[in-house]
Amino acid sequence: MSLEVEHPGGSESPNRLSLKRHDSLFGDAEKVSGGKYHGSEGSWVRTLHLAFQSVGIIYGDIGTSPLYVYSSTFPDGIKYNDDLLGVLSLIIYTLIIIPMLKYVFIVLYANDNGDGGTFALYSLISRYAKIRLIPNQQAEDAMVSHYTIEAPNSQLRRAQWFKQKLESSKVAKIVLFTLTILGTSMVMGDGTLTPAISVLSAVSGIREKAPSLTQTEVVWISVAILFMLFSVQRFGTDKVGYTFAPIISVWFLLIAGIGMYNLVVHDIGVLRAFNPWYIVQYFKRNGKDGWVSLGGIILCVTGTEGMFADLGHFNIRAVQISFNGILFPSVVLCYIGQAAYLRKFPEDVADTFYRSIPGPMFWPTFIVAIFAAIIASQAMLSGAFAILSKALSLGCLPRVRVIHTSKKYEGQVYIPEVNFMMGMASIIVTIVFRTTTSIGNAYGICVVSTFSITTHLVTVVMLLIWKKHIVFVLLFYVVFACTELIYLSSILSKFIQGGYLPFCFSLVLMTLMATWHYVHVKRYWYELDHIVPTNEMTTLLEKNDVRRIPGVGLLYTELVQGIPPVFPRLIKKIPSVHSVFLFMSIKHLPIPHVIPGERFIFRQVGPREHRMFRCVARYGYSDSLEEPKEFAGFLVDRLKMFIQEEIAFAQNDTVPEAQARARRSTTSVVHSEEAIESRVSSHSGRITLNANQTAEEEKLLIDREVERGVVYLMGEANVSAGPKSSVLKKVVVNYIYTFLRKNLTEGHRALAIPKDQLLKVGITYEI
Repeated sequence: MSLEVEHPGGSESPNRLSLKRHDSLFGDAEKVSGGKYHGSEGSWVRTLHLAFQSVGIIYGDIGTSPLYVYSSTFPDGIKYNDDLLGVLSLIIYTLIIIPMLKYVFIVLYANDNGDGGTFALYSLISRYAKIRLIPNQQAEDAMVSHYTIEAPNSQLRRAQWFKQKLESSKVAKIVLFTLTILGTSMVMGDGTLTPAISVLSAVSGIREKAPSLTQTEVVWISVAILFMLFSVQRFGTDKVGYTFAPIISVWFLLIAGIGMYNLVVHDIGVLRAFNPWYIVQYFKRNGKDGWVSLGGIILCVTGTEGMFADLGHFNIRAVQISFNGILFPSVVLCYIGQAAYLRKFPEDVADTFYRSIPGPMFWPTFIVAIFAAIIASQAMLSGAFAILSKALSLGCLPRVRVIHTSKKYEGQVYIPEVNFMMGMASIIVTIVFRTTTSIGNAYGICVVSTFSITTHLVTVVMLLIWKKHIVFVLLFYVVFACTELIYLSSILSKFIQGGYLPFCFSLVLMTLMATWHYVHVKRYWYELDHIVPTNEMTTLLEKNDVRRIPGVGLLYTELVQGIPPVFPRLIKKIPSVHSVFLFMSIKHLPIPHVIPGERFIFRQVGPREHRMFRCVARYGYSDSLEEPKEFAGFLVDRLKMFIQEEIAFAQNDTVPEAQARARRSTTSVVHSEEAIESRVSSHSGRITLNANQTAEEEKLLIDREVERGVVYLMGEANVSAGPKSSVLKKVVVNYIYTFLRKNLTEGHRALAIPKDQLLKVGITYEI
């Protein structure tokens, strides 16, 4: 029943050395049963429904790439006609290697019980190895992580060796965490730049029929559309997806049909591009210019990460069906058709898509293109919301309200504050950059950086969790990491022409996330160092002459052990405690979901007559918090069940003693065996009856106190750097963290606490 609490760095204060878990709650808070979650299983009918919906959510971005890929690849025009065959071959094989082979057939399987994205990978790894910087790992984690024990073999030994190296290296932990928040920052950059480039490229087509329109007017039309796009996010992915799915399906039919038309009419010979030898000839012919052009070619796979980040909205089979059956053939046909058109009209490369449309089809295609561009933006926004909701649960960002927009499908979320900031950033980028070429330079860096980060994290998963043979791991890493490195080197050559934007954006977001997480960890350890042991509760109450007042009190704390330091401060200033009092912890486990039946765990604090409890409410990082009334009702029901179980447990301990006493007193007077058993049975019956009466009285008392009112108490911690801290630490803690805490965090809203039932207790921590 005891568990040492160790500092991850190895150095421990005297207080930590003697600190033990005073009950099993510390470990039990990690225990949940396995389950099948959204994204892993489902009927074929549901899978086909999700496949249809996925068309409207995750393929808008990659599906609208034909609007700008050729113009970005040939910004100075086409020098050699055969260059089109080399570029088309590069586009085809890039689509096969990165989205199809890497993501659809490998990366999607590295999901965390149905959830995808950078944070899901980090969370998955953190369950198999103690890599998280916040100290919430216990020995009981093995019950959650399903780390199967296998017969010794080279793969298992290598996985164990790799695990030990990760756990013992602080540098490795920091590198993995940095990669994770960098990946998140890049997805956020995608979510900001995708709407700008997609909408602007679609709207630019109107100048084909209205040449009098200036670029400034095109920009302002785009801004109006962007404003509308970010305004409808609050309706949720579910509604937006089913609205957009038919439109994007029509888009894919149109681009496939136009591609087929251009192929037949202009030059069917471009099908030779399936021969990769044209790639070699292209680089021989163009040298450095060919390498630089890769920055435009990579835009053909923009939005690929959205397939993984949005996996929580769908499932693997749904994504595989929709990608291989709809997306890939449609997009490839479109690129082939454009290449065939450009073989005959190379001077139209600056606006290939709209120039290649047959006359009668222009306006229908233009209108659908506008909607498709909006859908492209939706793809990355959905992924950004999903990945940030996970970041919140892992303590990397301040608590903000995450709204779950679908009761039918889990993982579909909307974050108002994030939506506002991304919308504002996207509009500013559109106004400042004005053209798709400039935005594309920035966009490519976000795309390839995210690919590379995912490759490295999935490699860790293959070594640590999948335990694949080293040949397969090396093959995966070398093929995909090298491919992405080549593309990244090309894009970085355009750093000054707009490539700096995502770096600046990511640097700011990473700084904010790293700052919040750093102080979050420091604050956790401060509270752990200053807790009051549970067995000192009676002394603490008597010392402060605390009186009990009507109602139920819930004091929120991040610790699941001991009495948080804010409680002694509270009773010192206000020496009164509610008749029923709970130390409430909301704990996010590194798994997507916890079933409702295992949501709450209770422990008694002090003697039973104190009616003080500690409760841990356990959630997965993709779970939503209940509404206040629902939460309170569920909590009270579970508390009454716990009290009944505790009294029954105490009775089971008491009955054997009573039976022994009854036997001793009876055998000294009466020698009949029946008389002895009769008296023993009578004693047992009275104890059981008394226990039942006590349990009912306790439950009635709790109901009565709930009717008198529930008060939520929260510690309002003001964290400051110590006087001997470095200048950097003082800036990080006293300014950046304080700014975030005052302007972004709304703990009571994130925890669904009614404002009129909230009492905040101020406390200052010096770290």
